[in-house]
Amino acid sequence: MRLPSAEPTSPGISLRRITTNGITANVAIAGTGPAVLLLHGFPHTWQLWSEVMPRLARRHRVIAPDLRGLGASTRAADGYDADSLATDAEGLLDALGERSASVVGIDAGTPPAFLLALRRPDLVRRLVVMESLLGPLPGAEDFLAGGPPWWFGFHSVPGLAESVLAGHEAEYVDWFLTTGTHGRGVPDRVRDAFRSAYTGSDALRCAFSHYRAMPTSGRQIQAAAARARLTMPTMTIGSHPVGTALERQVRPLADDLTGRLVPDCGHIIPLDRPRALLDLLGPFLAAGLPGLDG
Repeated sequence: MRLPSAEPTSPGISLRRITTNGITANVAIAGTGPAVLLLHGFPHTWQLWSEVMPRLARRHRVIAPDLRGLGASTRAADGYDADSLATDAEGLLDALGERSASVVGIDAGTPPAFLLALRRPDLVRRLVVMESLLGPLPGAEDFLAGGPPWWFGFHSVPGLAESVLAGHEAEYVDWFLTTGTHGRGVPDRVRDAFRSAYTGSDALRCAFSHYRAMPTSGRQIQAAAARARLTMPTMTIGSHPVGTALERQVRPLADDLTGRLVPDCGHIIPLDRPRALLDLLGPFLAAGLPGLDG
C-alpha cells in the first residue's frame, strides 16, 4: 500500500520511520535540545505544526508524528482509543532516547497527551492541550448544551462517512480548513498534504476510527482522572469554538494550570495564528530549563 507523500516543508525538518506499539509512525524531527512532542488532530498530519516547528527547533528537539492511521503512519486495523495513542507516543519517545519531553496536543491529540501525562509524570515535563474536550469530564456542559458538533455523529457510524465522501474528500477537508481558520485558509502546500492524506476509503476509515473509539477513550479518561492528577505545569489554550471549556475540565485535576485564549482565531491554532501560539508556547516550554528560561 502506498501511503501519501510526507516530504518536509521547511529546511531543517527530517522525516523518520519509527516502530512503536505495533505500528510504524512517520515522524518529523527538527532541532536539538529538550524534547517537545507535538500531537495533531483531524483532518491534519504532522504538517499542522509546520509553521511553528522552525522557531521551536531553535531551542528544542521537536518531534511531530503522524498519529496512528493518519498521514504516512501505519493504517492499523485498531488501536485508535486514547490509551493506545498515548502508548504510541510513549514508545516513540523511548525509541528516540528521550527520557522526558514537553507534550503538546490539539484536537484528537489532546486525549492521548492528557493520558500520557497522568500515567507518566516522570516522562512528561510540561503539558499543553488545545481545542478539544476530555470525554465526559465535568466542565464542558455549556459547550455541549446543544449537542456535540454534527460531524461527530456522522463520523461515528461504521462505514457511512467513507461511502458518502468517496470522491469528495478534498471538498470535505477544505471545509474543515476554511471553517477552522475563520475563512482565512491554510498554505497551499499544507492544504494539498492534508487532502492527499485523507483521500481513499482506507484513509477515511482510519480517520473516522478515532471518532468511533471516543466512547472507549471517554471511559479511559474518566478512570485515569479518578486515580491521578496532573502534577507538571500545564497550559490549556482555547480559541473558537472550544474556548474555555477545556480549561474548565482540566482545572480541578491540575496542580499548576495556566489557561489562555487566542483571540480572533479558529480551531486550527497552529496554522491560523502561529505567531500568537509561539508567543504562548515559547516561554512556557522554556521555563525551568537551564539556559532557556528567561
